[in-house]
Amino acid sequence: MMNLHAVRAIFRFEMARTWRTLMQSVISPVISTSLYFIVFGAAIGARIPEVEGVSYGAFIVPGLIMLSLLTQSISNASFGIYFPKFSGTIYELLSAPVSTPEIVLSYVGAAATKSIMLGLIILVTSGLFVPLRVAHPLWMLLFLVLTSVTFSLVGFIIGIWADGFEKLQVVPLLIITPLTFLGGSFYSIAMLPPFWQQVALFNPVVYLISGFRWSFYDIADVSLGVSLGMTLVFLAVALVIVAWIFRTGYRLKA
Repeated sequence: MMNLHAVRAIFRFEMARTWRTLMQSVISPVISTSLYFIVFGAAIGARIPEVEGVSYGAFIVPGLIMLSLLTQSISNASFGIYFPKFSGTIYELLSAPVSTPEIVLSYVGAAATKSIMLGLIILVTSGLFVPLRVAHPLWMLLFLVLTSVTFSLVGFIIGIWADGFEKLQVVPLLIITPLTFLGGSFYSIAMLPPFWQQVALFNPVVYLISGFRWSFYDIADVSLGVSLGMTLVFLAVALVIVAWIFRTGYRLKA
């Protein structure tokens, strides 16, 4: 039987950290996204008024939300699990009557909840800059939740793998952010030459952004089924890696 008291305690502790670092956790990402609208909307939107029948400013909304969602999910989860390692309280947690699924559910659930809240805040903020419509709100929420959970698991893995604060930023800065920029956040991959369209399909973020954008405007670079399937594959891979970490004690029992 699941220890709901332990899950709730860890979850509430992690959520409380968000309010203590409100500037970094919420306000900063929203301001950064707003600047993207101002810069890209003014500079590029003046030259590209529409993309597949959607105004350029509105077209980039799903990509900008996804950019914040990926980076914040990883950051929240990685810092959440790294600090107990850094302070040594992770050993108390591992020796407590709390199972592996409960630990993962607590930390990943809190990180995903923060990211979902941030994504919805950015969505509302976007409406101040461009006229928005969400053609399929349930699909939008599904992709929002699946992406947040998946990349919170990725962040959890990074937090366990990292042995220093600088390593917590390596994957988000050097891998996730470039992949997101190259994954169609600010353009449709159909605008690329045929060779680069094929290359772009090796970028996993393409499938996340494509499915998410479809939920807004009924336009996508790849089919909805492929986007959803790839998202579930990423989730399954992350779950397998987390299970392996706790089974082997990788960087937990040192």
